[in-house]
Amino acid sequence: MSGNSARCRSDCRVPVTLPPYALSAPVFRFRNLAALAGRAPIGGAREVALACFVAARLVSDCCDPTLEIDEVARAARCAGAKAWLGTMAIPSPVRAPVAKLAEASAMANPTVMAPLVASLGRAAESFLDAASRSELDALAARLAGMAPPSAPPLANRPPLVASR
Repeated sequence: MSGNSARCRSDCRVPVTLPPYALSAPVFRFRNLAALAGRAPIGGAREVALACFVAARLVSDCCDPTLEIDEVARAARCAGAKAWLGTMAIPSPVRAPVAKLAEASAMANPTVMAPLVASLGRAAESFLDAASRSELDALAARLAGMAPPSAPPLANRPPLVASR
């Protein structure tokens, strides 16, 4: 009898529901990049982490269908990010990939942005910790997965035949 009641207790669970006025927990994207920027000493490492964070947010936001950022807003965000990034003391190996990624965010083309995110991760690797680097890698993989399948090469396509 005691074995059966113990089994019933472990199987009988009450679902936890939130009160109607409770808010859902916010999702903070790229928390590891932000945390690295917050704890890094002032100088190159902090500025690289901030630049990677801004670039990642630009790219992620422009490809998020729930945000519905239009072309004008993307262009304005791109211009603002490029101006801000221009004032930072970012090491030259990282400056070019960040600038290219900010520029590409205005087009919102995952096919173009996925390799740029990956190249930024490689360029900034010595400044980032493993968790921050994994966030950039995950973003690059997500963008690569969003890319439409490429058309087959011309040699593999069936010939066009005119019908009369």
